[in-house]
Amino acid sequence: MSTLESVPAFSHSASSWHTIDWKVCHRRVRRLQVRIAKAAHDQKWRRVKSLQRMLVRSFSARALAVKRVTENQGKKTPGVDGACWETPDDKWEAIFRLQRKGYKPRPLRRVYIPKANGERRPLGIPTMLDRAMQALFLLGLEPVAETTADRNSYGFRPMRATADAIEQCFVNLSRKHSAQWVLEGDIKGCFDNIDHEWLVRNIPMDRTVLRKWLKAGYMESSRLLPTTAGTPQGGIISPVLANMALDGLEAVFESQFGRKNTKASYKTKVNYVRYADDFIITGISKELLEEDVKPIVEAFMAERGLTLSVEKSVVTHIAEGFDFLGQNIRKYSDKCLIKPSHKNVKTFLANVRRLLNANKTMPAWWIVDQLNPMIRGWTNYHRGVAAKETFNYVDYRIWKMLWQWCKRRHLSRRKRWIKGKYFPPAGKRQWVFQGEYPGGKRAYLLYASDVPIKRHTKIKAEANPFDPAFETYFEERLERSWKESTKGRKKLQTLWSRQGKRCPMCQQFITWETGWNIHHVVERHKGGGDELENLVLLHPNCHRQLHSSARVRQSSEAQHVVL
Repeated sequence: MSTLESVPAFSHSASSWHTIDWKVCHRRVRRLQVRIAKAAHDQKWRRVKSLQRMLVRSFSARALAVKRVTENQGKKTPGVDGACWETPDDKWEAIFRLQRKGYKPRPLRRVYIPKANGERRPLGIPTMLDRAMQALFLLGLEPVAETTADRNSYGFRPMRATADAIEQCFVNLSRKHSAQWVLEGDIKGCFDNIDHEWLVRNIPMDRTVLRKWLKAGYMESSRLLPTTAGTPQGGIISPVLANMALDGLEAVFESQFGRKNTKASYKTKVNYVRYADDFIITGISKELLEEDVKPIVEAFMAERGLTLSVEKSVVTHIAEGFDFLGQNIRKYSDKCLIKPSHKNVKTFLANVRRLLNANKTMPAWWIVDQLNPMIRGWTNYHRGVAAKETFNYVDYRIWKMLWQWCKRRHLSRRKRWIKGKYFPPAGKRQWVFQGEYPGGKRAYLLYASDVPIKRHTKIKAEANPFDPAFETYFEERLERSWKESTKGRKKLQTLWSRQGKRCPMCQQFITWETGWNIHHVVERHKGGGDELENLVLLHPNCHRQLHSSARVRQSSEAQHVVL
């Protein structure tokens, strides 16, 4: 009996991957997620369990789980079975393989990736089936995680970013009477040491499936090794499990020292900000943090099988400053300034130097094409803090490296000739590194100091993307973010606004994370042009589905003509 014949029938009208109505799928899953979040908010855990069971059994959730793992960046990275779901038939059949009954996860494929300090971090790669099962159960777990999360936790959560965590640090430390001492916390091997039994007892999901994932083991050098603790770095559901294991510390502080903006909290000024496994805790004195706060943190972590890193968990005065998420936070007299950290700047410049040293003979336009995304990404990360002076310094250091790169290529040429060839004037600048493409068009280097500084608007601490009350709030943030990041790309922004920020096919939001394709209503080979009236923004999968349907329709019409 085939896989498709052995499973129960589902209430759906699709007959193949490209006939799935994604608009209906998203709507059905979203409706159940909102109900799960409401039940979790009301602490009706039996209701949460029944709704999760209903969600993971639905065709829509299974289809979306397969869609997620076959469209992300790791879609071509196989697990221990070497399988990748690349064809529409593979994806369609995979939907019906996502069953709890008889499910047994395969071991992870262990690989190592380099860390900034020269060490290597282990990464476990699940099979496509295990990834899809994790994505499926995550659809039911994420609404609970968002509802019960610490208000000032920002890592691995939808709609939150490092900029929100940095802005919250500024809120806690910038005022004249703010806390003066900071406990920098770092958990030793967080992902590798979380206690399995604590997770099974406390994570509100199917415990049998969760235990199977945790005990699946991993393959290294053709040997099967067991996993006795931790969640695998590389699994889709692992970041949410780690977040839920660390959630609750903020509530402990509030019970001990009072909720923020209350009389009790003014005496201690204990505030907590966390991004993944990195966190800071502010306090009114060094003794308070070392004698009262730190033991509470250690006891909280020990219950989950975790310990603090002795080297990285230190108490610092705000006048000395500390590094957090690539930024340096420090108070100069009574003024709190956040700047890119020296270590972060040094790492970025080292990457630029490495690129130039490895490509001494490449043309200038190729160097520009490689450097511009690096500069743009780094400056966009730091543009929300006091980084103007740092941006100028980075421009100077990059100019020096490029000047040496040019002189090395032309040892017998004079400096004036090198300047005229590689650094002619452009706009208001007298020195702009540039090159000429093979077609004659010129490529200009992006200068960090040209990126404007713009303060980030922090997300509301209580905002929940699964709460209908915050729907308008998140739409406003999405629109503001899009307008800021597509400046100068008027055609895209016009299309996006005209479509109500949604894909016309599935009616889901188009964001940087989902990506987009520009579709021509009248195809170019049929005479259609690039005018706005002939363009529409679609999600990549919706775009492929539209063209697949068109090919099927054309084939059917051709057969009809022949008959």
